[in-house]
Amino acid sequence: MIRPPRTFEDLALGERRRSSTRSITEGEIIAFARLYDPQWFHSDAEAARESHFGEVIASGVQVLAIWRQLDHEINGDIDFVCGVGFDDMRLKNALRPGDTVYVTSKITSLEPSHSGKPRGTAMTLYEMINQKGETVVSFTSINLVYTAAARAVS
Repeated sequence: MIRPPRTFEDLALGERRRSSTRSITEGEIIAFARLYDPQWFHSDAEAARESHFGEVIASGVQVLAIWRQLDHEINGDIDFVCGVGFDDMRLKNALRPGDTVYVTSKITSLEPSHSGKPRGTAMTLYEMINQKGETVVSFTSINLVYTAAARAVS
């Protein structure tokens, strides 16, 4: 396995990235919902017409799965230890069939480990934006990232 090339020292405060776009279909929303979140307004197109949304919408779980896919495209070159949490997550607008979205990231904080372990903490503000310029989801992701020193012991 080849580890991602960028370590904690390679990250820059304020660094911004943007993914390519991805379009969402009604079929994939329904298929995902039937497997993972079978609420009627996610999984039944006919019944969903009577919902507040007027059509099926992607579940929050699916929104995050799509975010993860697009995030890997733009930040998959970072040698993450793991993610440890999200702060201030907000689902601001529904993800609907026919929407086309992209993800942006901005590093808002970089903190070396105080435990002496060869890693640091990177806080990254993420947004998923639709074709109308509306934010679908936003949150700050808290991630541990290996330092260059971690490669010497691996």
